[in-house]
Amino acid sequence: MILGPANTTGKVDDAFLFIVVCCVILLAAVTACMVTFLVKYNRKRHPHPEHVRENVSLEIIWTVVPTILVLLMFYFGWVDFDLIRNPPRDAMTVQVTARQWSWLFTYENGRQEDVLTVPVGRPVKLLMTSVDVLHCLFIPAYRIKEDCVPGMTTHLWFTANATGNYDIFCTEYCGVGHSHMRSKLVAMAPADFQKWHAAPPGKAAADLGPRILQAKGCLGCHSLDGTAKVGPTLKGLIGRKETVTAGGRDREITVDASFVREHIVDPRKATVKGFPPVMPAIPMTDEELRTVMAYLEALK
Repeated sequence: MILGPANTTGKVDDAFLFIVVCCVILLAAVTACMVTFLVKYNRKRHPHPEHVRENVSLEIIWTVVPTILVLLMFYFGWVDFDLIRNPPRDAMTVQVTARQWSWLFTYENGRQEDVLTVPVGRPVKLLMTSVDVLHCLFIPAYRIKEDCVPGMTTHLWFTANATGNYDIFCTEYCGVGHSHMRSKLVAMAPADFQKWHAAPPGKAAADLGPRILQAKGCLGCHSLDGTAKVGPTLKGLIGRKETVTAGGRDREITVDASFVREHIVDPRKATVKGFPPVMPAIPMTDEELRTVMAYLEALK
């Protein structure tokens, strides 16, 4: 069995390796037959064609052998599918929420992160859904993927075999920011994961602000480091001059807390020029709005 960073990696790779080996052997056999026929039955050796009658033995061979190969391929595929679809009962559960264009991972203790952190050696079950359109979570290194469907809960599971950082992608086109819908899976040693999992989140605006933005999906379109994504960066937003389109007219404004509040509640009133008008209304409590405003005012 091929080993990999997760238990699913080797299973999927073994099945694909078996199929590839069978295809290579069949390719070699067919090519050898073609070359043999070209040499043995060319016109110089057989200027006059002759009738070739049926061969029962050959017909049985080319019927039975492919049937056996197909059944073997089905067996390997079914065994792996059965493993991937049936997680152990003691698996750690992580809720996965997909939205345009970000991932949110919620742990059993209520902790929420935009990076999936898991312990090595412990089964992890992902319960996945979407709040807007169809998405698909894909972890290439683990050879697993599954759709995240609005109004439905789907699932995947795996056990990490080794520590490391691995890419997470959305492989279902979900709109203008689809290419930005990326995240990371971080596999930690069990002791390190327990420390991380048990650590209480900070309560200052500098800690809570990014967590609220992350939980509401804001960071799927807006960066905190000055990089423009689907929407303008949030770094230095308060006090920055922007050209906005409102009522079909362009005007330059100095962004303040009042504008940001209004834009979060009703983003269709005005759109920052140069960016697509795709932002939905973001439900936030007054306390969450105050925390976010305090964080953005300090984010220079």
